[in-house]
Amino acid sequence: MIQVCLNGQRGAGDGAVVPLSPEALAESAAEAVAAGATDIHVHPKSPCGQDSLSPRVLAQTLEAIRARVSVPVGVTTGAWTEPDPVARLERVRNWTVLPDHASVNWHEAGAEELAAALIERGVGVEAGIWSGTDGAARFAASPLGPRVLRVLAEVTDTSAETAEASARALLADLGPAFGRPVLLHGEDGGAWPVLRLAGRLGLATRIGLEDTLTLPDGERALSNARLVAEGLVQYGRLP
Repeated sequence: MIQVCLNGQRGAGDGAVVPLSPEALAESAAEAVAAGATDIHVHPKSPCGQDSLSPRVLAQTLEAIRARVSVPVGVTTGAWTEPDPVARLERVRNWTVLPDHASVNWHEAGAEELAAALIERGVGVEAGIWSGTDGAARFAASPLGPRVLRVLAEVTDTSAETAEASARALLADLGPAFGRPVLLHGEDGGAWPVLRLAGRLGLATRIGLEDTLTLPDGERALSNARLVAEGLVQYGRLP
């Protein structure tokens, strides 16, 4: 599986290729799915371009994307969207249109409660386990571990030279991960080395403008679709 991560925390300063509005996200999602993406991860944005958990913002974004594609659509619940864990939980409980899945960063305060609320509402949970955090240890002790949709092994090492080693260390820390499917991905300079490793290991992965603005040769990526098309090539490439 290759998931497309459409925008992440990027904004207007990252260039016009990064989709921000519901309409732009829907168009980018449709192009990425046509290029081969089978799942979508998106950061809904407020009118001022900030990541948002607002029920209204979420509904507009999901409805626009679902009008164009039929693959599952997931959203972030990162702490930066709402720093207060209680307020973040309340936002999720007030969602009127539900995503197919939502990522929960296990090292963040309130992760267990947030994941439980999502599961209760029938939303799949992607357990975000970041390298360089205690997320793997917390997840290993979580009673919710067997109930998550999948584990996002998120390599925060952005060096092209060391990201693969960091990815292998993170996977070792995760261990059996309750037998849940693992999606392995990197970011910036580490995005392409980690994607190729995921292909060699037979793990799901993701690519998109959230994770990298460039193609493997360093050329600026002009769209999520271009990244997905190249990701499929790199994913299946022999070492």
